Amino acid sequence: MNITEVIEARRSVKNFDPEHIMPEEDLAELIRLTKLAPSSFNMQNYRLLVVRDKEIRKQIRNLAWDQAHVTDASVLFILCADLTAHQKDASLYWSHAPQEVQDIIGPMIKPFYEGNDRLIRDEAVRSTGLAGMTLMLAAKGLGYDSCPMIGFDAEKVAELIKLPAHYALSFMIPVGIPTQTGWDRGQRLSDDIVVSYDKFS
Repeated sequence: MNITEVIEARRSVKNFDPEHIMPEEDLAELIRLTKLAPSSFNMQNYRLLVVRDKEIRKQIRNLAWDQAHVTDASVLFILCADLTAHQKDASLYWSHAPQEVQDIIGPMIKPFYEGNDRLIRDEAVRSTGLAGMTLMLAAKGLGYDSCPMIGFDAEKVAELIKLPAHYALSFMIPVGIPTQTGWDRGQRLSDDIVVSYDKFS
């Protein structure tokens, strides 16, 4: 499928084959493609927790209104963000660039975020959102379906997965082989509601 077909074919699917095991090469490719998602200053501050352990998945399901796709999908991804990514050595993100570019960009990162908790949190939301959408489109391109979900007790899940204190938990994405197709796409809002030009009136 080309990218248009992937976007149009993707649905939020909640019925997965619980017997399917995702091959290691598919998982590796899914992670590789997800890591191509854009991020501010190339910080790549999203963090992926890949949950395959059946017992942990059962415990998460108990914290997610007993939603079956938590355990039935081939893999459960939990998308998190490192809230201290801006404090790290900029060479982690910019060693590929010419030195003159590193000298400009590197010193900008920490002051841009330092002391602005709202901006840091907003960046976490942006980065995990971009990574999550990339993951779901990549999954569809590889023949899998997915479902972004926030229907779970975030505090208890964070405790269960031992979320580091400097991480933020964003949302989860089960990925697997569907046993039922997703519902028809819901009605899209009209352009006059969604789209504005130049300024909001």
